[in-house]
Amino acid sequence: MKFTLSWLKDHLETTATVPEIVAAMTMAGLEVEHVADPATKLKPFTVCKIVEAVQHPNADRLRVCQVDTVDGRKEIVCGAPNARAGLTTIYAPIGAYVPGLGVTLVEKPVRGVVSNGMLCSAAELEYATESDGIMELPDSLAVGTPAVDALGLEAVIDFEVTPNRPDWLGVAGIARDLAAAGVGALKDLSIAPVAGTFPCPITVKVDGEACPVFAGRLIKGVKNGPSPKWLQDRLTAIGLRPINALVDVTNLISYDRARPLHVYDAAKLSGTEISTRLGRHGVHGDEHLIALDGKTYELTPDMCVIADALGERPIGLGGVMGGESTGCSDETVDVFIESAWFEPIRIAQTGRATGINSDAQYRFARTVDTGSVVPGIELATKLILDLCGGQPSEIIVAGEAPAAPKGFTFDPAYVEQLSGLSVSADRARQILVALGFDVTDGSPWTVTPPTFRRDVEGKADLVEEIARIAGYGALPSTPLPEVPRAVGGILTAKQARARAARRALAAAGYAEAVSFSFTSRKTAELFGGGQAELVLANPIASELDCMRPSLLPNLIEAAGRNARQGFPDAALFEIGPTFHGDKPTDQRTVVSAILVPKAPRGWDKAPQGDVFTVKADLLALLEELGAPVASLQTAQGSTSSWWHPGRSARLQLGPKAVMAEFGEIHPAVLKALDVAGPVYGFEITLEAIPEPKKKSVKTRPAFSPSALMPLTRDFAFLVDKAKAAGDLVKAAAGADKALITAARVFDVYEGPGVPDGFKSVAIEVVVQPREATLTDAEIEALSAKVVAAAEKAGGKLRS
Repeated sequence: MKFTLSWLKDHLETTATVPEIVAAMTMAGLEVEHVADPATKLKPFTVCKIVEAVQHPNADRLRVCQVDTVDGRKEIVCGAPNARAGLTTIYAPIGAYVPGLGVTLVEKPVRGVVSNGMLCSAAELEYATESDGIMELPDSLAVGTPAVDALGLEAVIDFEVTPNRPDWLGVAGIARDLAAAGVGALKDLSIAPVAGTFPCPITVKVDGEACPVFAGRLIKGVKNGPSPKWLQDRLTAIGLRPINALVDVTNLISYDRARPLHVYDAAKLSGTEISTRLGRHGVHGDEHLIALDGKTYELTPDMCVIADALGERPIGLGGVMGGESTGCSDETVDVFIESAWFEPIRIAQTGRATGINSDAQYRFARTVDTGSVVPGIELATKLILDLCGGQPSEIIVAGEAPAAPKGFTFDPAYVEQLSGLSVSADRARQILVALGFDVTDGSPWTVTPPTFRRDVEGKADLVEEIARIAGYGALPSTPLPEVPRAVGGILTAKQARARAARRALAAAGYAEAVSFSFTSRKTAELFGGGQAELVLANPIASELDCMRPSLLPNLIEAAGRNARQGFPDAALFEIGPTFHGDKPTDQRTVVSAILVPKAPRGWDKAPQGDVFTVKADLLALLEELGAPVASLQTAQGSTSSWWHPGRSARLQLGPKAVMAEFGEIHPAVLKALDVAGPVYGFEITLEAIPEPKKKSVKTRPAFSPSALMPLTRDFAFLVDKAKAAGDLVKAAAGADKALITAARVFDVYEGPGVPDGFKSVAIEVVVQPREATLTDAEIEALSAKVVAAAEKAGGKLRS
């Protein structure tokens, strides 16, 4: 929303400057985004007078002018066709930056004659979009007058309007808030009615659903044409293009009173009835409308349509844009003014469906004052009669406006109770009345919001109004009471693990990704999701219409996008929620990571990375998170459908306590996501990791390393090819828990020397003596225990 100080002063009696207005707006909760002050960029430019203009000796289209300027008489070369003696125009000195050209003037010869400055056109000063020559100003202007003053330019304040304050979309609403804040006195905003001289020959019919209320008035004998300079300047200052007097009046009222209007050329109406209805679906499809922007729009049954010819011909898209067929031109003689109220949700949906973001649509979508329907027509009538003349009819009103807000009780003591701000009852009443609220005495008060403040629904809203006008700076600075820090820290076990996982994966070389909690339903179905209750009713994008059942699809798609941009290798992770139903217990916190190895150059080279690389990262992460890694069981053949069978597994504490899954992503899933494989990954459910038992001591036990060197022993066992190597490792590690500290696989072999259907698994066992160095006999006895445990698990020592 943009406005100028002079415009504001039409409604506010004030001596405040632009910086003071901006400061007051900020303290009253109006977020000022930008102040465009033309005095800054046009500071070097001043008024000058051409004393003499003669033909350039070396150029037919150039003139050498003697010019009286603020810097004395200057010789300036000018190519404008209207450069002549006696002309008053704008002068730019050497060193000035010309905004319309984007250049800084320097002293240099022009066809052999040095030009000591420049005579400017309106386009070069960005005062107009185009111009035929240098500016022609009144001779009454004195030499040296600043260009800003000569052109009547002033600063434009641009601020952000929150959706709950549609009254700020009119300058009168801004003036009301500033007056309540003490910046000045609010002028009378009432609009005197204009008496009609004859009954309106055009009737209006509303259906109540598309448009609850519609008011109109015919004005005969208008003389349309360009609007006066003051109106054009006011619209141009805020970025609007003047069109003609009739249209400019409606644009002015839209920004002045936040009341959109529309004018129809009465001679172009078919019949004498205008009606509102919903769009229709016919045999050949939906209706169409050629709007004022020249584009054709499809009118669906969800849109409000303005029609004539007994409701048959669409002539406008209600609350959004009028139709080209009834638009006003310089030939318009009789004009019909429309002032209606449209349902905000329908207008917002229409704007989204059509892509139209007109000033009317922007305001109606945020709710227009229901009490401004008839006053808006009265103000438009007055302006049209002043600018275009004519004879007005009586006003006709069809339908009924929505009911005004109801009053509710309010105790002024609640202001301090809720906000801590001490405001007297008289001051609270003064603020509310100044903002347009009706306050009825009693114990407690009864406060009724005005029709332009439908966002106020309870006493907390009134406290907010009083607090922002009284000044947020007056709020007491009361420190919160000190709370002793919890002994165990403030993070839950799950939060602490998420933080630890983030550090560990980043240290391992993975890059963190943050993606939406949504995905497409088609993709969700690939990962066990897509249930009807998880489909979004109003998604932010068509391809994000379902809550994600896993973090993997978003990571895989991100890796695919990277590959298409020339970065084929990726190591990504994400920590976030997954959704498996519409109940709170169906949401889980998951740590997911993927690894997309890049193949080295060469047709016979394979990608560097496999399932075991991912498994090693997974186990290291689980160890970091405090999971009982030694007790985990590795189960193959029971992983989810999006994992590659035979190249994936799950880690579990029991058949139902699944902690993680890892492996290679199924090729069919990668094909559906249009991502080249292979892709490896894992997924950990943080809720499945058992929380550590709380210990009575607050510190860790002292670290006491053994003084004796550890020793290793290698064993090779023949096992069935389908046997999991982890079973042998677990058996070997449990052969003697007092001495054996670790067991790991270091080789798996299949080939000559190994019977068909079998494989050789080589295990390294780490032995840590505690009290004395082990003798050969003790080592042999320990080795026998390892062999016996492995044979019990299905392995046979290779000879």
